[in-house]
Amino acid sequence: MGKIRIENIRVYANHGCLREEGLIGSDYLVTIEVLANLREAALSDKLADTVDYVHINHIVKEEMEIKSKLLEHVGNRIIDRVFRELDAVDEISITVSKVNPPIGGDVEMVTIELNKKRS
Repeated sequence: MGKIRIENIRVYANHGCLREEGLIGSDYLVTIEVLANLREAALSDKLADTVDYVHINHIVKEEMEIKSKLLEHVGNRIIDRVFRELDAVDEISITVSKVNPPIGGDVEMVTIELNKKRS
C-alpha cells in the first residue's frame, strides 16, 4: 500500500450559499490523498501501473467548475469521480479550502475534510 498526495491545487470557483459568492467567486485550495497498491509501479517504472496524479488533478479542476453551495458537496463529488475513474484507488482523503471566506471576520480560510474507503 502507498500514498499519493497532491497538495494545494489552486482553483478559482463560484461555490457558496450567498448569491454574491456564485457571482464573484473565490480562490480555493484542494489537497487530495489516495491510498493504492503502488508495489507494481515501484518495480515496473510504468505509468500504467500506478495512479496517475495528472488524471486526479484534471478531475479536481473539472468538478470544482461545477457550482455547489457547500464545500462538502463538491468534495464528495470529487471522491466519487476518482473512485469511478481510477480502479486502483482504495481510499481517499480530501480537503477543500475556501480562501478569505466571507464570514465577517479576519479568517485566512475555512476547510472541510472528507475521507472515504472504496466499498
